[in-house]
Formats: sequence, structure tokens, C-alpha cells
Amino acid sequence: MPKAVLWDLDGTLIDSAEHHWRAWRETMSAEGIEISREQFLATFGQRNGAIIPAWLGKRTTPLAIQRIGEAKEDRYRRLVREQGVAAAPGAADWLRRLRGEGWRQAVASSAPRLNIETVLEALGLGRFFDAIVSAEDVRRGKPDPQVFLAAANRLGVEPRDCIVVEDAPAGVEAAKRAGIRCIAAGPPGPLGAADLVVADLSQLEDDAFDRLRGRPGSP
Repeated sequence: MPKAVLWDLDGTLIDSAEHHWRAWRETMSAEGIEISREQFLATFGQRNGAIIPAWLGKRTTPLAIQRIGEAKEDRYRRLVREQGVAAAPGAADWLRRLRGEGWRQAVASSAPRLNIETVLEALGLGRFFDAIVSAEDVRRGKPDPQVFLAAANRLGVEPRDCIVVEDAPAGVEAAKRAGIRCIAAGPPGPLGAADLVVADLSQLEDDAFDRLRGRPGSP
């Protein structure tokens, strides 16, 4: 029976918050809008279509959302290419281990596909993934389960035989709504709905994925 791990990207596979913060700050400043780090953190992980109207207000139009979103993502990718990006603690080790143990793996992220490809190229991790599901592949972002169900389908693995790895409450909720077990990396309070919570992936026990796969999934 095939088994799979579905990986979130930002904050889970990589430590990308600083690059996203700089890209948003510079992009919105060019629009005459200054945002605080607190405003940025409150929206981290959301889709651009939800973030931009909250900051742009009455000036929001579909064309403005598209233009500003593209400018921000261009800045983000430039920062990744010029300055690099770090894998989250334990992430690269687990990618290698799971691949060696026969797990299929996919990126299941609300990020644009170009962002995902740029990050995987920068880290040299693309070879570990059998599929990528990005913002362009789904109509609804997390906490809707669509991104994880699409990733499981592309891997040819039933949701009950998958495990999601996340760092955000919306991602955990999406996994549970998809009927998929979830490992969360981060503070236990906001991520308490996950099946297993650790401060970072380096703290997972060696048999964590196999043990979790043996538990009943969510309805």
C-alpha cells in the first residue's frame, strides 16, 4: 500500500519569513502604504488575494491585486536567488529519510508555483518530490482541504495513507478536514489540533511517521 507525506512550504520546509517580510514591506511602500511587522505576521501563509485588500482598502481592484501580488512575488524570488534560503530544522534530513523508506512526497502549498520551484532549486531538494500542488492548482486556500486532497490524488495515494506536515493552524485545519493525519512544527497552543506537535522537525522520533500512519484518520 503506497504511503505519502504532503509538505507545506513556508515555515515548514523552509524558514522564509524574513524574505516574505522584506518583499511585502518594499512592495507596499512603493504603493505608499507602510505596513508593520505585526500586520505581516498576522497574514503570513494567507493567499495574496486575501492579504492585499486588507492593506489596500478602497483602492482594491482585481487588477491591483494581480499587479501588487506579482510585484511582491518577484521581489521574494529575487531575495531567494540572491541571498539563499534556509531549510527549516530537521526538514532536509526527513526528506532524505522518508525517500529512502519508500514514502512518496509532495509539496502542497498556497505559494505560487514559481516560488516553490525557485526555493527547491536554491536548496537542491527538488529530487525528493514526486508532485507539486501550488496556488495555481486550487480555487480555495487553506483551511479548505483542496490543496491536500489534490496532492494526494497526484501521488496516487488515499488520504488515509498520507501525513501532512504543517506549521500553521489553517494548514492543520485543512489536513483534518481532508481526513489526513497531521504533524505540526511550532508552538503547541495554536497547533493543538494536530495529531503530533513538536517545536521543530529535528525533535521528531525516528518512527514518528510510521507510528502516526498507524492511527485512525480524522473523519
